[in-house]
Amino acid sequence: MADIESARTVFEKFDANGDGLITAGEYKSAMAQLGDPFVTETVAQAIINSHDANGDGLLTFDEFWAAQNKG
Repeated sequence: MADIESARTVFEKFDANGDGLITAGEYKSAMAQLGDPFVTETVAQAIINSHDANGDGLLTFDEFWAAQNKG
């Protein structure tokens, strides 16, 4: 299980504009900064969609946290 404070820190790095939501563009950018320049916006959106509980195409902290704590 992830530590919620560590998860919040990581979430904030992905949430570039600080609006509390991670977009596909923000996810792609963060992954590139972390050394994975091969994540396209399409791939980023698919990853977000797989954890997007409310279907809005964005990732909230609660959805991010839930994804960190899956099995």
